[in-house]
Amino acid sequence: MPGIAVSILVAITAQFLAEHYGMPAMLMALLIGLALNFLAEPDTRTAAGVAFSARTILRVGVALLGARVSAAMVADLGFVMVLLVMSGVICTILFSLLVARLFGHKWSFALLSGGAVAICGASAAMAIASVLPRHEKSERDLAFTVLSVTLLSTFAMIVYPIIALSLAMTPGQSGVFLGGTIHDVAQVVGAGFSVSPEVGETATLVKLIRVSMLVPVVLSFSLFVRYSGRGSTTQREKLPLLPGFVVAFLALAGMNSVGLVPSEVSDIAGDVSQWALSVAIAAVGIKTSLKRMLDVGAGAIGLLIVETLFLAVFVIIGMRFIA
Repeated sequence: MPGIAVSILVAITAQFLAEHYGMPAMLMALLIGLALNFLAEPDTRTAAGVAFSARTILRVGVALLGARVSAAMVADLGFVMVLLVMSGVICTILFSLLVARLFGHKWSFALLSGGAVAICGASAAMAIASVLPRHEKSERDLAFTVLSVTLLSTFAMIVYPIIALSLAMTPGQSGVFLGGTIHDVAQVVGAGFSVSPEVGETATLVKLIRVSMLVPVVLSFSLFVRYSGRGSTTQREKLPLLPGFVVAFLALAGMNSVGLVPSEVSDIAGDVSQWALSVAIAAVGIKTSLKRMLDVGAGAIGLLIVETLFLAVFVIIGMRFIA
């Protein structure tokens, strides 16, 4: 309990800062957590609870995201736009695999960073990390990716609406651009509704369609690791084909699609999911040494920036062709 309580306290503090000073809650949770790294030392009373929060509470948060996704979203947006959004996710991940070597990183970091940029930022990073082979730098890479995509997402929340206006996009195109390119759900909502209610609703819808790509992407990564000979034999055997929390995500999305999840319950599940993810990110921060995270180097930062730019350009060009 001590470690869980500390993680919850950090999440509450981060939420307070987010509400009063306009700072992203996920970013604040991670940064505060990094300052409390000493609480994750093996001989402390908080170590076990912090590890539980970073693993189990994280999975609860990702699973509950499924209650906000439904098949009706696809019909509302239209087949062509959905195809563009899905293509953006796939092409960004493939692009990451192609250029990762140029930035001095291996396939595992390419999948982690590319998936985080392509799908839904911090939550996607943590879900993807669960099916990648573990190594001594896994926690560091995860914390670095969460920090970077959150910062980039915050920057995009400010800059992308300006880009949409400067390119004279229609409200529908603006919503697709913002929802199809900004990493985290909260920043998509902030960017979309800063333009107009119509743009905000479209952007949120598009973003949730990207979130729904989490299941096939995680499954694909799991199959890739298992059958490509990546990692040790023991690691491949221990990694689940599809983690239980991803199955729960899929089940909730299916229930929501057939109307078994009332809108009130879906909203509550979304709120609980955000809190759970904040607690988990706080715990990931506590478990991570800031010094070790900085050892990732400039190449990792460059890779994430290039992936972000690729996705933005891909969606803009795609909409031009569609129009």
